[in-house]
Formats: sequence, C-alpha cells, structure tokens
Amino acid sequence: MFRTRLLSGVILFLITVVVVVFGGKVLFAVLLTISLIGMMELYRVVKVNRSLMGMIGFLAGLVYYLLLYFNLHQYQLMLVVLFLMVLMGAYVFSFPKYSTEQIAVTFLGLFYVPLMLSYIYQVRMLESGAWIVWLIFIGAWGSDTCAYSVGVLFGKHKFAPKLSPKKSIEGCIGGIAGAALIGAVYAAVIKDRIVGFENPVIAFAVIGAASSILSQIGDLAASAIKRNHDIKDYGSLIPGHGGILDRFDSIIFTAPVVYFLGMLLN
Repeated sequence: MFRTRLLSGVILFLITVVVVVFGGKVLFAVLLTISLIGMMELYRVVKVNRSLMGMIGFLAGLVYYLLLYFNLHQYQLMLVVLFLMVLMGAYVFSFPKYSTEQIAVTFLGLFYVPLMLSYIYQVRMLESGAWIVWLIFIGAWGSDTCAYSVGVLFGKHKFAPKLSPKKSIEGCIGGIAGAALIGAVYAAVIKDRIVGFENPVIAFAVIGAASSILSQIGDLAASAIKRNHDIKDYGSLIPGHGGILDRFDSIIFTAPVVYFLGMLLN
C-alpha cells in the first residue's frame, strides 16, 4: 500500500509540475476536468451524480469555467442566481424525489470544487503568476509534510480527535511554521523574478502561513463530509490516495487564499 501511494504521489506531483509550468489552455483544461470529476465525487456522496440535479450541477460548473476563460466575470453572479433558480425549480417539479440535503449539496458543489479550484488558473494568470502559483502547493502539500513530520516527532495534544485522531496541535503549528519558512526561502531564491512585492520574503511567508491554516481546515472539512456519510474515500481515481477530493481537499482552500493575499500584498 505504501509503495502504491508513494508511486502514485510521485506521478501526480510530476504531472502537476508539467501542467502548471505549461499554464494557459493546458492548465485550464486539466482544472476543468478535475473540477467536474470532483463534483461527481461530491454528488456521489448524496447520490445525485447520475440524476437531473447532478446534470444541472455539472452544466453550471462547465458554464462557470467558460465565463472564466472568456473573461466574462460580470456574468458569474448571474450564473449563481440562475443555478439556484433552476435547482429549486427542478426540486419543486420533481418533489418529493430529492431531499433538501441533496439540493443543498448540489448547490454547494459549484462553489466547493470548480470555483475554488479555478483560483489555481487565476493565480497562474497573474503577473509573476508562474512563480506565485507554487505557493498554493507549498501551503497545501508542503504544510502537510511539515505537519506530519512535527506531529510524529513532537505531537502529544490532539487537535480534532473525532475527525482526524492522528492530527496534533504541535503538528498543526509545525505545518504553519513550515509553510511560512518554505515560502520565505522560496521568495529569497526567486525574488528577482517576481514583481510588485515590496518585501517578497515577508509576503510569501505570510501567504504560506495563512495558506497552511486554511489548508488544514480544508482537509478537516473534507473529512467531516466523509464522516457524516460513513465513507472512507471519495473515489479510487488515484491509487493509494483515493479520489480528486481526497488529494486536492487542502488545495481547494489554499488556491483562493494565495490569490487574494497575493493581490492584497502586491
């Protein structure tokens, strides 16, 4: 199991590097694909992935990405409102086929997966985005590695025992400190290649720390949904890791943080 997990993790990392370096249409297409797969995994939890509600959700996710690609941001709020109206209309005219929870999760799916993950693309498209975008992964996967290491060595106090018994307060602090340190070192190495930051070392350290905090919340949020519905993994697409939501649960939260803090501190 460990060997499978390690191998698939390395392959996933290499694919991520290639896709992010290419950026543009390649990154956009990959994000659209994994967003729709992630929506499907979430919808499968409440059994709407093959239903009318699921189809409406997938269509909304696709339209959102099209609006993003053609820079039609002014229509995104309209999409959200229209999505809700169509969902409620389908709910009414098919009553009592769907539960309120199924409608709520279908609506949540647009925000939780496509919208949040799309910030990877939006960060990559920023000035110096080719360098800033790596903070998303530092705040997620780098933080996770640091948290795990510190937790194994020094962890004594449980952080969220009902959701993740192995997580410790010491590990969480280690993850935050580690992500901040990695961010600072990364900025020191590439500072001549990024523009707009008065002090990139401090800015990247702050973004790394904030991303780590949200990354850990994102990880626990995904776990909470699984615990509520008594499932181990969202899927089996990535051997040893589970589904898209199992591997990208923290990135879902770090991507928007990096985008907004990057804009604020730039």
